[in-house]
This record gives sequence, C-alpha cells and structure tokens, in this order.
Amino acid sequence: MNGRTALVTGGTGCIGRVICEVLVESGYRVAANCHPGDAENAARWRDEAAARDMQIHIEAFDAGDYEATRAGVAAVAAALGPVDVLVNAAGITRDGRLVNLDPEDWKAVVRTNLDSVYNATKSVVEGMISRGFGRVVNISSVNGQRGQFGQANYSAAKAGVHGFTMAVAREVARKGITVNTVSPGYIESPLIMKVPEPIREGIRESIPAGRFGKPAEIARAVQFLASDDAAYITGADLSVNGGYHMD
Repeated sequence: MNGRTALVTGGTGCIGRVICEVLVESGYRVAANCHPGDAENAARWRDEAAARDMQIHIEAFDAGDYEATRAGVAAVAAALGPVDVLVNAAGITRDGRLVNLDPEDWKAVVRTNLDSVYNATKSVVEGMISRGFGRVVNISSVNGQRGQFGQANYSAAKAGVHGFTMAVAREVARKGITVNTVSPGYIESPLIMKVPEPIREGIRESIPAGRFGKPAEIARAVQFLASDDAAYITGADLSVNGGYHMD
C-alpha cells in the first residue's frame, strides 16, 4: 500500500473498472462510485475483484447531485481515509442532432459529464489543500477536442471538462495539487461494439494506429498522472487516441 486513497466516479463503468483495478495494483485504497441504480451490478464486480485479491470499496451516489456527492465523499473518507486522488470518470451519452436534441437529453449529459466533475472536485479539494497533496484526473474525450456529429451535448460537456481542468490547475498549483485531463479516443467497449460493423470499421480505418484503444491504456495514463512522477504536470490534456486527433 502507498497509504493513499483514490476515488473514481463512474468507477464501475467499462473504463472506470480498469482504472480502479490498476490503482489497486499500484497500492492505493480504492473506492469506486456508481449510480445507486447500478449498485447490484457493482457489488457483483466488487466480489469478483475480491476473488482476485483486489479490494475495492463501492460507494453508490449520484455524482450529478452536489449534496449526494458531498455525502458520498464523506462516506469514502470514513471508510478508507481522506481522498488523495480523484478520478472523474462518470459519463453518459444521449446522442442526437441538435435539431432533434431534447432539453432533457442536453441537461442529463451536462449534469452527469460536467456537473459531476465540479461536485466531486469541490468535495475533495479543501482537504487536499490542507494536506498539501492531491491529484485530480478528469476523463474527457476526443469528441470534446474535435466535436462529433450528433453529440453537441456530449462534446460541449467534455470540452468543458478540460476548461475546468485548466482553471482549477491554476488555482491549486502551489498547494501540491495537480489537475489534469485524459482524453480517450475510441476504446474497445460494449458501446463501440453497438455501432454497426461497416461504420465501426470505417472508424477503425481512420485511426492511424489501426485499432481501437484498450481500457488499460487509459488506466495507465491515469496511473501516471496520479503518481509522484507527474508532480510537474498540471493543466495538461493527455490524448490517448492512436493518432485519431492531433493538435
């Protein structure tokens, strides 16, 4: 154990689970947040991980709700200790062209993908400042960098994530806290497999690396940014997309 506590919002999703497992392997005490509606599935994954000698604490709360998030963070601190590393990975999609995009689909995506970043970071940053150490890693997306047809809500929220990263990084840089973004490209996941094969293959062919990324490749980027070795990196956006988008 390295004596540090990590909280991963959206920690029971496809990428979130692998981030949690990599952090456990790195010696962190890890709490995975899930939405209360997913608590049963989260418990099954926790038990399966425990069978592999990976202890992961599950904390169910709605990361898009400010008060619920503050209470959830307090519960994690009571169970594992104050949060030293926060990974904001909660996210959903509600795709549709702007002309067809309902206000509720706009609000739901911004609430989960962007409001949650504020809610969780606000809940841990004062403690990080008082202890003189903290790592915040925000999961954005290549579509927040380049935009995507039919994803005005998702692209806007994910672009906002990195704007938040840069602003907060400036505020806390002299407090021993770094704040960075990881922007995944297209990753092997149930979501990409739902895309019709001809479209999916077209996406694959447009990636210079010639393949989709693996969740572990995102997790290793998070692991590095959470480490002491990354102490002089803050306000950065680390693209992990196989060359799909370069700037």
